[in-house]
Amino acid sequence: MQNLVRITRNPEVMGGKPCIRGLRVTVGAIVGLMASGHAKSDILAAYPYLEEADIYEALAYAAWRAEEIEVPLKSLPDNCFIPGNPSTAVS
Repeated sequence: MQNLVRITRNPEVMGGKPCIRGLRVTVGAIVGLMASGHAKSDILAAYPYLEEADIYEALAYAAWRAEEIEVPLKSLPDNCFIPGNPSTAVS
């Protein structure tokens, strides 16, 4: 993974979500705007303090996170009671 210098995380900014350069603009907001069809020019007009490289790095970060390896969860036995799940209640 390349060094992403524009993505920051600070527990005191946006609850610790990954943000652009410490600003209150999350990676998720940028990716969501792009996914809903907004052009880079639209995003840059709406957030004039962002730079085009911020958008590219947000997309690179999101792609990297999507490719992380997930550890499979173990299956529970059929007779296992799960609190709050009525389908596992013993009759």
